[in-house]
Amino acid sequence: MKIINSSGKKKMAIARATLKEGKGMLRVNKVPVEIFEPRLAKMKILEPIEIAGDLAKGLDIDVVVEGGGTIGQADAIRTSIAKGIVDWTGDTALKEAYTEYDHNLLVSDHRQKEKKNFGGRGARSKYQKSYR
Repeated sequence: MKIINSSGKKKMAIARATLKEGKGMLRVNKVPVEIFEPRLAKMKILEPIEIAGDLAKGLDIDVVVEGGGTIGQADAIRTSIAKGIVDWTGDTALKEAYTEYDHNLLVSDHRQKEKKNFGGRGARSKYQKSYR
């Protein structure tokens, strides 16, 4: 039995997807995506499956996501699903379709927190200067 593991990141959210043959179920943290809320996040999650079409019909996808906010988690989930489907099919045309639709479907977010510097409260802010 073929099993593919893939991951995606967005800000502080990390999603790990497991793809295997099945009936076409998609579960996020053991919850079916049909009852997933909010609707905007649900629509983002379903984008890679809609683009793949028939290639993703017989796949059971289980996603575990943690950290970050709702939309960050949704972006991490869609990245992990898209990467997994591309690995499963090995189809270069699908990879090009994902890249043409949205580059972030296959590329994780690499931003990191900037280190705090002296002379201020954060990385960029400085304490107010007094002339008198």
